[in-house]
Amino acid sequence: MRRMRNAGIALSMAAALTLAACSAGEPGDDGGETPAGTAEATSGGGGSGGEGVTIGIKFDQPGLGLQEGSEYTGFDVDVAKYVAGKLGYTEDQIQFEESVSSQRETLLENGSVDMIFATYSITDARKERVAFAGPYFVAGQDLLVAADNSEITGPDTLDGKVLCSVEGSTSAERIRDEHSEGVELYPAQTYSECVELLSAGTIDAVTTDDVILAGYAAQSEYEGQFKVVGNPFSEENYGVGLPKDNDICEDVNAAITEMIDDGTWEKLIAKNVGEAFTPNADLNPPKPQPCA
Repeated sequence: MRRMRNAGIALSMAAALTLAACSAGEPGDDGGETPAGTAEATSGGGGSGGEGVTIGIKFDQPGLGLQEGSEYTGFDVDVAKYVAGKLGYTEDQIQFEESVSSQRETLLENGSVDMIFATYSITDARKERVAFAGPYFVAGQDLLVAADNSEITGPDTLDGKVLCSVEGSTSAERIRDEHSEGVELYPAQTYSECVELLSAGTIDAVTTDDVILAGYAAQSEYEGQFKVVGNPFSEENYGVGLPKDNDICEDVNAAITEMIDDGTWEKLIAKNVGEAFTPNADLNPPKPQPCA
């Protein structure tokens, strides 16, 4: 893919010429001046077709990737801006595109997007079609319950309870098959529907990745109503999806490492999914895996 290949080459050349040319400011801010050798997108390779970078995100996950009018917010969005900034792109050069889970590999393969930051778990099966940098976060399946609920402390305490997850997902089935046969499953169309039902007291708990649950709990309309149980029982490594043929994976890993080391990662977690949410300290912040 020509655009991102050019980005990696340009970044390497800039680094070789001068370290100062590679410096950047706050997340999504290039410090007011584009580094020397910044990539210019070509008309080929998908994306916007002009100068810039096209990044796939979720549009419907509060705290992670959410579109509200022309604004995009969330942890994935801020991480994407930070990484793009380190690659030499300013915020006005970023074009966000919706990346539905079932379409992510296709979007990278056909050049519709250059990178994907969309709660995209790194798996061996996906590596057969795309490449990954990262992880930049390690999530785990968990439970969202009412803030005053002291009965539900993990998946083994759900017997006789009503549990909501998205219809067709494996999250709820994993609990019933591996932890609590007596749980009653409520299939919803979206996690937003599950959270509304929890707020109304119709169900007892919602299950999916902990950071996704934290994003919903951090919404202003639900302030103080919910808590993430904090007993994750799976491991999901969120990576940056890249085309199989790319030259920037190591540069993306370097940006992720810098984001963690300079304290930005921790600030972005608190900003987007609430200071009350504590990621699994045994797994976070993660160390990016070598690019292969």
